[in-house]
Amino acid sequence: MSLRSPLGRVLGLGSAKDGTGHWWAQRVSSIGLLLLGTWFLLSLLQLESFTYPSVAAFVAEPWNAILMILMVGTIAYHSKLGIQVVIEDYVSGSALKISMLLLSSFAHVLVAFAAAYSILMISLGAGA
Repeated sequence: MSLRSPLGRVLGLGSAKDGTGHWWAQRVSSIGLLLLGTWFLLSLLQLESFTYPSVAAFVAEPWNAILMILMVGTIAYHSKLGIQVVIEDYVSGSALKISMLLLSSFAHVLVAFAAAYSILMISLGAGA
């Protein structure tokens, strides 16, 4: 049995030093999404029509394809960070929490690569 109070036991231990990096990553990715989302919205408003040939021609332009792939990657990363916080806060079992975090990470990577692959196929003319 210890004579130290609960406050005395935790003083000096410091923080886990994990939350600050995660917090900054969410804020930086949200700024990136704001810029890329604004570009994407303005670009869509400039299209004459939303038919497949018109959108495929838009995606076939190199800078548009590059920015769209960047946007997809940023969306996937930002979403992964947000889902990670929800899982860490609301899933109680340790094994379940780890498996949900792994499943979430794999799903986000899969969706990001599928979207990037689709953008590349359209931009290189293989999707016509």
